[in-house]
Amino acid sequence: MAETLLIPTERIEKAIYVLRSQRVMLDEDLAELYGVTTKRLNEQVKRNRERFPSHFMFQLTQQEFADLRSQFATSRWGGRRTPPHAFTEHGTVMLASVLNSPIAIQASIEIVQAFVRLRQLLSSHVELARKLSALEKKYDAQFKVVFDAIRQLMEPPPAKRRSIGFHSDEKKEH
Repeated sequence: MAETLLIPTERIEKAIYVLRSQRVMLDEDLAELYGVTTKRLNEQVKRNRERFPSHFMFQLTQQEFADLRSQFATSRWGGRRTPPHAFTEHGTVMLASVLNSPIAIQASIEIVQAFVRLRQLLSSHVELARKLSALEKKYDAQFKVVFDAIRQLMEPPPAKRRSIGFHSDEKKEH
């Protein structure tokens, strides 16, 4: 049975930001994906605050909010007065449980899958960088002999010394 995506994957991936060294989604984007208003989403978070520890959700500082808004030519948040809440991958799952609607559950599954794809993509880049570093070290070691030989050839020849002893091919000076 083919799985029908409720939300385009690109839409979810574009809504994932890195804040405080964590991949997060903002309350407004999540509300849209879950099919509720931002106000309703935040009401449910307030009613279930114990389900959202700081590693699941945090509110942006005024500076983070200003920095994020400055990344866009126009304000996406219109007249919003308070900074948005940011939800980690775990926070997005918890949101689906407090919203408890079929749309929220399906959207949550797709959001988690987007976080997983992003994590896999990032880990493959880390693995590629690790392999490249290992190859550089390997080839540096293999070519060390060549580099040493080139350095020896670049050194000036030793000064010619006058040989001690009898040599038949030497010319005698008169």
